[in-house]
Amino acid sequence: MKHSLDCLKLPTPMRVSVADDVAALLEFALICHAQTRVAIATLIEVRGGAARVLGSHVVVAADGRYAGYLSGGCVEAAVAFEALLAIEAGKDRVVTFGDGSPFFDIILPCGGGITVAIHILREPDEIVQVLTCLEQRRTTALKLSVEKQALTVTAPPATTGWIGHWFHILYRPRIRIVISGQTVEARSVAKLARGCGYDVVFISGQDVIANLTELIDQYTAVLLLHHDMDQEQPALQAALRSKPFYIGALGSSRTHERRLEALRKAGFRDEDLTHIRAPIGLFGPTRDSTSLALSVLAEVAATRLAGFK
Repeated sequence: MKHSLDCLKLPTPMRVSVADDVAALLEFALICHAQTRVAIATLIEVRGGAARVLGSHVVVAADGRYAGYLSGGCVEAAVAFEALLAIEAGKDRVVTFGDGSPFFDIILPCGGGITVAIHILREPDEIVQVLTCLEQRRTTALKLSVEKQALTVTAPPATTGWIGHWFHILYRPRIRIVISGQTVEARSVAKLARGCGYDVVFISGQDVIANLTELIDQYTAVLLLHHDMDQEQPALQAALRSKPFYIGALGSSRTHERRLEALRKAGFRDEDLTHIRAPIGLFGPTRDSTSLALSVLAEVAATRLAGFK
């Protein structure tokens, strides 16, 4: 009966964004907090299969607006309603969906189950700190306790998950795509990468390449999309020294052998050269720039998923 009465008073949940970028969601939380009460729902347990990773968020404002995903889209409105109940009661809560849940009419297509912690955001300082770290391209983390109704900044763990009685959420900077080359392939890759939400940077000229090490960190992929091997060498050598998580270079297997020989003459060891993916792309060879862009970004995504658990 309580839920039925609450339904009469609570607003109808309404999705206002299809974005699932963590920085965008946390910014949305800050905007909502400045206007009204807000809750952050966090995926803290997965039973069986699931569409999202641990630590995924849905942000819910007291007026019913929400954004983010904890599944493929099948439970978010129900999560938002539970968050509205938490906001109304002024108390954090934990809710389960799918397998093992009391909500028999909410079934996850994957057949699994999830547990969601709903925290009412009382102070925005922690969210501001996380966003500042991400803007500075630094790894950061929050830890959550429903029992203590607390969400605080903490040292980044090795991975998102439980440490004692606290659930730790690891946040990494957005993937940066550094592109060297002024080819049609470079333009197609850049267009698709921006559409995927990556931070895209074009480099050209000796001055920019000299400062390439300032652009590259462990969350950067460097793409050498030249048709002239000599033009790619300065950027490629700078990338090898900076150790991004991915380096890919355009060209055939024969071209790659020539590339490796040039790098050996420049003083690079065979161990260094194993970091170069060439011919670039997850599948191929491709005969058009759009297919190449799909192939390249698929390989970048696969490498990222393998490297960042």
